[in-house]
Amino acid sequence: MHIYLNGEPQQTACRNLLELIQELALEGKRFAVEKNEMIIPKSRLEQTAICDEDRIEIIHAVGGG
Repeated sequence: MHIYLNGEPQQTACRNLLELIQELALEGKRFAVEKNEMIIPKSRLEQTAICDEDRIEIIHAVGGG
C-alpha cells in the first residue's frame, strides 16, 4: 500500500505500526510515532493498523552533547 512516511511517499506491506517500526530497525530505540496527526503510544503500535494513504511521522531521539 501507499503511505507517506515523514512526508515522503513510500510503499509498504506492513499491516500495523509495530511492523513498520521493526522494518525501519527502530525497535528498542527512543522514538515517537504520529499517524494522521494523532500521537500513537508505543503500547498501541501493534493494534494500530496502517491504511492506504496514511500519513505517518516517526521522530527518533539521538543522543549527544
